[in-house]
Amino acid sequence: MKKLIKRIKTLIQSIIKQFSPNSLLSSPSSSRPSVPAIPAVSPRWESGLVFVCSQCATELPNRGATAAEELQNWLKTRLKFEGLWGEFRVVSTSCLGVCPNGRVAVIFRNRCLIVDPKSDRELLYSRIKQKNG
Repeated sequence: MKKLIKRIKTLIQSIIKQFSPNSLLSSPSSSRPSVPAIPAVSPRWESGLVFVCSQCATELPNRGATAAEELQNWLKTRLKFEGLWGEFRVVSTSCLGVCPNGRVAVIFRNRCLIVDPKSDRELLYSRIKQKNG
């Protein structure tokens, strides 16, 4: 019985090895797996990407939108109005895990900022426009 279990185990290991990602990517003549190249680009907004948490703040009464959505739309409109929309990009993201009560989490240049979606708009916008954030 032990021999049978050992043989089954060896067989399963060889099947797993045969279908592992490394063996699927390697060519038969090569001992090293070849990884296909993934194209990369350097977008204009590379250092100007602003993430606005879509889960933050409560739904605004009689509007059907959240304060986070309004902040995101305001930032987009303001950047477009000032001709900066190509250099900066504002996108929504799912929960960032900080859950500020009545405020919105915004990530910009690897910093998580906690802003009041109404009173901190201009301050946030001026920080985004600064070259060094």
